[in-house]
Amino acid sequence: LGKERGYFDQEGIDLDIQEGRGSGITVQAVAAGTATFGYADIPTMIKAASKGAPVTAVGVALQTSPMSVMGFSDKNIRKPEDIKGKTVAITPGDSMSQIWPLFLKKTGLKEGDFKQVAGDAQTKLNAVINSQADLLLGYVMDQAIKLQDATKKPVTPIRFADYGVNMVSSGIIVQKDYLKAHPEVVKRFLKAAQRSMEEAVKNPEAAVDAMLKAQPKSGVKETAVVGMKETASLYKGPDNPNDKPLRVGKKNMDETLALLVEYGGLDKATAGKADDYYTNAYLP
Repeated sequence: LGKERGYFDQEGIDLDIQEGRGSGITVQAVAAGTATFGYADIPTMIKAASKGAPVTAVGVALQTSPMSVMGFSDKNIRKPEDIKGKTVAITPGDSMSQIWPLFLKKTGLKEGDFKQVAGDAQTKLNAVINSQADLLLGYVMDQAIKLQDATKKPVTPIRFADYGVNMVSSGIIVQKDYLKAHPEVVKRFLKAAQRSMEEAVKNPEAAVDAMLKAQPKSGVKETAVVGMKETASLYKGPDNPNDKPLRVGKKNMDETLALLVEYGGLDKATAGKADDYYTNAYLP
């Protein structure tokens, strides 16, 4: 939306949006300098940075976790208690399966209360679509939309964040050397990005139209608008709900780092502190 409306042009930024192939590869591209900015999963970036990747987050877009356990609404599974006796599809090793045990702990569920089946991202979707599983672990603005696109049936997510399990998700990352050498470019980029996000919240249909114009195969308008609204609802963090988009709260980042150490495979010895991985200093 910001590119189409000229927000980046107005800041002197010639923006070329390239299709990503997952956060791990995006972090590598930014670290290597082949991409100036990256939109990536911040926990993935933190893990790479703790091992020496020269990258940092300069704005966090999704400050409430999109992680959910979800199924078709006609199954009437609306709260954690309803998961008992059901079958849940997970992808072993992904971020959601790593945090899933904490969600179970917080909600008083035990692994014996339900059945689990494992598979990759597509297998997981197919299992729910074909009724081999009642639920899957997914993101409210991703897998929930894919299920609806495939079946035209409504989906009900049970969000981890609603039960005290929150971790920041995607954000804007930059190479540390580039940030030092070009602070004004970063500030102008973030000004345009923040403005784009604010406009997308006000007009999700326009944001989706701009996305489909740039990437016609990226979705179906009706459900993409639902996905955009779900995404916009994640822009505000639990500890700073009145801040503008991209400005993340310290408590939120501290809790994210603590979760990564306890559940996400981040080595405590090299983890450092949350302040090592992000800055709000370049935001308007």
